[in-house]
Amino acid sequence: MKMNFVSIDGGIIACGFRKMCSLARSIHPDTGVYYIVPTNHMSIASLLLGRCTSDIAQDDLDRISRHLATADLVCFSSMTPYADLTKVIVNRIKAINPYVYLVWGGIHPIVNPDDAINYVDAICVGEGELAFKEFFSLYQQEADYTRTKNFWFNQEGRIIKNDFSSLQTQEDMDQLPLPVHAGDFEFIYKRNIGFVLLDAREYLKLNGVSYHTVWSIGCPYNCAYCSNSKFIDNDGNYRKVRYTSVNRIISEIKEVQRKYPFISSVTFHDDSFIGLPMSVLEEFSEKWKKEINISFSVVGALPSLVKKEKLKLLVKAGMYRIKMGIQSGSDRILKFYKRPATAEMTRQAIVTINEFVPYMIPPTYDIILDNPIETRQDVIDTLEFIYHMPRPFTLNIFSLRVMPNTELERNFKQMNISHPAINDKNYTLVKPSLANIAVFIMDIFKPPRAIFDFFLKHAKPYGEKQHEFPGILFIVRSIYLFKRGFNHLRFLEFSYFPGLMGQFGYLLVKWGVIKCWHKWMLQKSNASIK
Repeated sequence: MKMNFVSIDGGIIACGFRKMCSLARSIHPDTGVYYIVPTNHMSIASLLLGRCTSDIAQDDLDRISRHLATADLVCFSSMTPYADLTKVIVNRIKAINPYVYLVWGGIHPIVNPDDAINYVDAICVGEGELAFKEFFSLYQQEADYTRTKNFWFNQEGRIIKNDFSSLQTQEDMDQLPLPVHAGDFEFIYKRNIGFVLLDAREYLKLNGVSYHTVWSIGCPYNCAYCSNSKFIDNDGNYRKVRYTSVNRIISEIKEVQRKYPFISSVTFHDDSFIGLPMSVLEEFSEKWKKEINISFSVVGALPSLVKKEKLKLLVKAGMYRIKMGIQSGSDRILKFYKRPATAEMTRQAIVTINEFVPYMIPPTYDIILDNPIETRQDVIDTLEFIYHMPRPFTLNIFSLRVMPNTELERNFKQMNISHPAINDKNYTLVKPSLANIAVFIMDIFKPPRAIFDFFLKHAKPYGEKQHEFPGILFIVRSIYLFKRGFNHLRFLEFSYFPGLMGQFGYLLVKWGVIKCWHKWMLQKSNASIK
């Protein structure tokens, strides 16, 4: 039997997908791994234009579908922005070979199972690792696999909805095989050509000289706009942060370095990395410096969990970048989002992080604009908050988009508010209003108070009729992106613009420049931090 695993996304990071592929190959070696990237979301064009399209030409769709339809079992993984493309490919596979068994996993079937189940034979609605192993065993034996927990099944229109199984324990997570990388079974789709081997050259184009992974699972926050709220609805224990052993994550990085010797930095995409126990972070930091000794970034910092002792430990171990969510400077909006951190708590966390700015790329803070319930005062509160933030910093600027089956969607329905969904419009494209332009400007530099007061005077909320300035926003946003890229380049860090800088970063790794630079930075931080 031939099985294909397929990721449809804006890149090849695919942390959860890679874990599932590794598990699948451990129980069925004849499993192909395929990546379909309609648009590289980290390309310069995508970043400048806010382009995040899932459009693929008809000839390419035919080529993709014909290739995948040669398998007996095809398992898809995609998020909601790529759900429509997944449906198109699924339907084409059915037309070519109606005997293929189709499974859909990833975020979309979890947050919107009633939609996903209409297109495939089965969907995974919870954690997939242990559940898929059970499903596949029963499927191979031609036994009743429709009783598998964490799965729904579609039998000619009759929907079978099974309960959820218990979440994985640390022992379960430690026993899983390491995520797949650099195998002769990994392929990426190239337009007008077909699937080609995902070799080091293709990896560099999409990820540069960085490696991306997830160490821990779970988030104590239950934000109304986030898909985590759906996970928590399914099982309240998802609030607890679960993680593999330190030895396990160290082994994963070592294995990737063995396969891709050019890896010079690691990005942890955990929702709550900073929430890991101090004893665990101490063990991690000690072994990271001794056995890995390259830079790493943490993109999961929660304001209420930011502690100086943890930051000090991580920076001395090699953390060169950190990202934290602000979302709004208005306490009213933070309460609407169900953020357990007030604006003042967030401000204190930023002050703490700022103590370590000399040793890192400027910290990154998420901000959400274009909320239809914001008042003028909410907009002013957010602008004032950003204006008084300690510098330097970088803002991750997003336009509010609605995830299906989240509390935010339910709240908007009750308020009779229609707002773009996550798959309707790119969440990096904000309204070209003066207030939003001011946010980009404040990322670039702190304007004189007189100029800032001008923006405050003319700032209006998203739902109010106002003049728009798309040309000015494009110019300001371009400068903002250039500044952001420069900050990364200054630290010889190439996860930003990987398509442009990946090959250059590879040469610097090969010549030993990055290793020497990072070694000097680590020595500097270890000598300076008290």
